[in-house]
Amino acid sequence: MPRKPTAIIELAEDDQQHGQALLERQHQVATLSAEHDTQVRAVAAQLGYQLPADCTDPDLIQRDIAANMRRSVEACLEVGRGLRVLKEMCGHGNFLQRLDALGLEVRVAQRFMESATRFARLGNDSALTKALGNQTKLFEMLVLDDEEIQELELTGQTGELSLDDVATMSVKELRAALRETREDKKALAKVNADKTVKIEELSVALAKKPLVVVVPMDEQLAERREELANKATAAEAAIAGALHPAVHLLVEKGEESGLDQRPVIAGMLAQVERALLQIRAEYNIPAEPTASVTPNWMADDSEEAVKAALAAAQGEGA
Repeated sequence: MPRKPTAIIELAEDDQQHGQALLERQHQVATLSAEHDTQVRAVAAQLGYQLPADCTDPDLIQRDIAANMRRSVEACLEVGRGLRVLKEMCGHGNFLQRLDALGLEVRVAQRFMESATRFARLGNDSALTKALGNQTKLFEMLVLDDEEIQELELTGQTGELSLDDVATMSVKELRAALRETREDKKALAKVNADKTVKIEELSVALAKKPLVVVVPMDEQLAERREELANKATAAEAAIAGALHPAVHLLVEKGEESGLDQRPVIAGMLAQVERALLQIRAEYNIPAEPTASVTPNWMADDSEEAVKAALAAAQGEGA
């Protein structure tokens, strides 16, 4: 007998805990629903979609889409906006069921939604939207970039395609024009890419080139003096070792024949002297050296080199 009140108290506590848990779950569901509703309204506002009766009921959105599917390009954009909001509301699995109810293929629905997203920035009174005229042209325009669509709306021209072309061309002509625009863009991108690669190759080549080494002026002068000394030594050796013996031989033959050859020799020596005079005149070289006949750079080892060159020239003349 004393246990019955205890059992009643325990049962009442269980009911109270169960009721508290139920209230908490209801509160969580309401919170999630409110968050979902806020998210759906944000998507609708972003796309510029007017919710039917300002309500996120998917049945109302579906009926609104069905009505817009029977209208113009502006209505097609509204269809895309509605589908995007409906997708946000339903989720993946339920959205596909809604598309089946509307008689829309997934691919077509995606093009509606893409059109709404791409053209949402143009506003409701868009010149491009009015120029398109039908749903087929609207879908064809999806091959353009967002920048090209904006350019066409703001300036009436993008590449070779004008707003008048969009309005007057047939669907087939517009498709061909858009294809040509796309190919021109690809070609330009390839040219720019090739140019970038070429610039990079040239930059690498320049980076690999050794730095220019600046030789001190005193070293450059020493190098040029040494070069001149070698040339002068060779010229002197040629005169002493080759020209001199040749003059000697011609004088001897002239004496043997009784014909004086010195006038001929004088003319040849004059040519040599004239060449030296031209050098003196051109560079204002004095006729007599103002310093030692043997400069410092010709002393010691250089003098021995001169003697060796003279001996070698004499040997050739013999």
